[in-house]
Parts: sequence; C-alpha cells; structure tokens
Amino acid sequence: MSEREEVERIIFRKVKSTYDYDFHNAPERQYLFLMDGGIEIETSLGEKRQFETGHVLLLEDTTGKGHKTRNLKPATRSSVFVTLK
Repeated sequence: MSEREEVERIIFRKVKSTYDYDFHNAPERQYLFLMDGGIEIETSLGEKRQFETGHVLLLEDTTGKGHKTRNLKPATRSSVFVTLK
C-alpha cells in the first residue's frame, strides 16, 4: 500500500478516437489512470513509451516543452485524472 497523498480534485475524461495532441504540459502535478484503450507519450527528447488499460502515470512536466500524447487504438478512450496538492 502506498503512503497517503493529499489530492485536490478528480476529473473524468473521454477523448475521441483520433486524439493526437501536440506538445503540451501537464496543467499541474496529477495522476492519470487509463481506464480503457492505450496511449503513446513522446517526451521533448524524442523518447516514446506506450501505456495500456490499467496503467497509472504520474504527470509532472508542468514546465518546459512538455510531451505529446496520442491514442493507440481507433476508439474513444476513458481516463481519470487526480490532481495533487
């Protein structure tokens, strides 16, 4: 079990099957829970990693160039964001 973390809010999100978002930053430190589908994230250094249903990511790149995100499957994708204090 992890340590407790103080959180601000929870956000439920669905994105279109064609989701392909150019470089952007996380608006704040947050966890991303992939509920279905999968994504590929590309860092500003060109590193690409794929994540599937059930993965949980800690997004911390609130400054700098950020990252790109795109859907791996041609289907609507659901995710949950939990923003940290």
